[in-house]
This record gives sequence, C-alpha cells and structure tokens, in this order.
Amino acid sequence: MPLLGARLRPLFAVLFGVFVLYGVSMTIIGATLPRILADFHWDYVTAGAVIAAGAVAYFLSTFAAGWLVKHVGAKATLVLGFAFEIVGVGFFGTVGDPWINFALSFLIGVGQGCFEVALNWATLRVDTANSGRPMSVMHGAFAVGAIAGPFLLGFLTGIGSHWVVLYRLLAALFAVLAAVLLLMPMHLSAEPEPEAATPRVGLSARPAYWLSFVVLFLYVGVELGLSNWVAEYFSKTFRFDAASASLMVSVFWAGVLAGRFGVPALLRGVSPEALLKRFCVLATVAALALPAFNLVPGFEGLAWIAVVFVFLAGLGASIVYPSVMTLIGICFPRDQSRVVGFAATGGGVGAFLFPFAMAAMAQLWGLTWGFAAYGVFAVLMTVAAFALTAAARRQRG
Repeated sequence: MPLLGARLRPLFAVLFGVFVLYGVSMTIIGATLPRILADFHWDYVTAGAVIAAGAVAYFLSTFAAGWLVKHVGAKATLVLGFAFEIVGVGFFGTVGDPWINFALSFLIGVGQGCFEVALNWATLRVDTANSGRPMSVMHGAFAVGAIAGPFLLGFLTGIGSHWVVLYRLLAALFAVLAAVLLLMPMHLSAEPEPEAATPRVGLSARPAYWLSFVVLFLYVGVELGLSNWVAEYFSKTFRFDAASASLMVSVFWAGVLAGRFGVPALLRGVSPEALLKRFCVLATVAALALPAFNLVPGFEGLAWIAVVFVFLAGLGASIVYPSVMTLIGICFPRDQSRVVGFAATGGGVGAFLFPFAMAAMAQLWGLTWGFAAYGVFAVLMTVAAFALTAAARRQRG
C-alpha cells in the first residue's frame, strides 16, 4: 500500500524538506560550538546560556503553536516559523556579543517550536489510515538533518569556508522552502478540526493527555542524553580517541534513521500501540546495557558489542516520538492541535532540563553512574508508555 495518495505527495515532500532543515537547525549550534568558543572567547556559562535560550523558547512556543494551528492553520504557523528561523539563523554569529546571540538563539527556538507542532499536526491530517507510517517517515527527515548538519559543517570548513557560512546557507534554504510553501495550496489549512465535543476541562481530565506529555518528556531527555554523552562515555570507558568516540553519535543517529525509515516499510501491519511498547523496551535494554559494561571483567575488549548497543538504543528511540504523536492523533481527533502542542511541550521541557541534570549527575557520581541514570529514565519512559497505551485503549473502547 502506498504511503500517501498522489494528491498529497507534493505537500508531503515539501514538509519533509522542512523537517530536514529543522533537524539541521537543532544540531547546528552544538556542531559549531568549538569554533564559536574560539572566535568569540565565550566561557562555558555564556555558551550554555545562549543554548538554553533556544531550549526555553522551544518549549514555550510549542504550547503556543497548538493554539496557532487551531485558529490560523498549519500553513500560517509554518510561515511564522520560517520568519523566526530566517532572522535567527541568518544573523546568528554576525557579531560576538552574547546578548545579541542569546536573542537570536531565542528566535531560532521559537521557529523550531512552530515547526514541531505544525509539521506533526499536518502529518496526522494526511495520514487518513491512521497507520503511523507517514509520521515515522516524516521524523526520519529530522534524523537526516541531524546527521547532515555536522557533515555539511565539516565539508564547508574543509574547503576553507568560515563556520558562519553554514548559518547563512541554512537561512537561504529556509527562505526557498518558505516561498515554495506559500505558492503551494495547502488544503489542510482549509480543513479545520471540528469543535471539541467536550469542554477543555474534559480534555485535561483524560489520562492519555497527560501521559503523552510524560512519555515525550522522558523520551527527549533519554535521546538527548545518549546522543550528547555517548562520545564522552566511549572516550573515558573504552579509551577511544576523539575521532572514533565522536563517531558513536553518528552510530546512535544511524539507528534512529534506520528505525524511522525501516519500520514503515517492514512493519506495516503493527499498531502504533505495539510499536511504542516494543521499541521503548528495546531502547531501555540498550540504555541499561551500556553502563553495565563497566561491571564485566575485561570490558575494554567488548567495545564492539557496546557499539552495537549504541545502534540498538537509537533504533529503539526511533519510533517513540512518531508513535506517541500518531496515538494521540487517533485518541483526540477533535483536539489534535492542542494535544500535539501539549505533548511536544513535554519534549521541549525535557530537552531543557535533562542536559543540566546529566551534567550534575556526572559531576557528583561520575560519568558511568550518570550514564546509568539514563537507563533508569528509560525504564520510567517505558512504564509511562505502557500506561499511555492502556489509557488510549480505554478511551477508544
């Protein structure tokens, strides 16, 4: 069965391109951070504040974007996101003043929040079969961008370009896609959701509404934690050199990419509930296995097995976000924009809080036990995911 009907494929292709650039924008500051620190002479506190500005803006704007999609449509919300991204990315790094870059990072985060909600909502609307396959493929675009951004930076700097060229190039690509989207009919915007059958307090009283927030809060924290710290873990635990250790980040995202493109092709008949539970368990087993290598005698010789678990952790993480979005889209057909915005806010809060938590745990307990804490968070994520599927089943029943 084809992923989508012929009428919706051009629109899906444009939205896919937006999601790729969105993924690049999420990794671009981290990828250029060493060069930013060298050129602007910022300390870690200043750099952390600039990065945190984007994270705060993201989780605030995801909640607001749910209201925007509901009242002005996905197309207008995406155009607003483009405007914020073009200004933020286009001018970031022009000067070394941290306050200016703090404000620009905030604008980038606002644009990302608009993209997150509008793109997920639009993908739910085109998935008329409620299969979850379009959502998985769409989130695969994010992984493509997350991998492509650092590689593109390496290519540009390798040919002698300044790191800021990547920001200008990204702004230009955002402008091109914004123009294409403005010229393209987006019939989803003309098909508003029906008015909610229950008042707002009724929506808030449903367990699936809150559990979607909790699952994505824990999921994004686990995903970012593994992605951000796996290179340092392999460097300290298995004595990998800097280049080899950094490849572990790519191995993790390769697992994410494999899951998001492979599952829609290979597991077409599996429900979103079953996918969510199975892949949460896989991610949890892999996350718990990685720090356990320190408990095995002669663990230094088992590095290749640990690399496999990094890939499996990415594979397990790959389906959690798209499955949650698909599931709540099915459970709340009349309130999709608000529920998507609220669930995405959970992910945004996790993206903001977990890096600080991991840094504190690693400082207090050491890197191995800090890494083990992410295994515990993965267990909690799995428990919340099972509770979400049970709540969804009761609500639909």
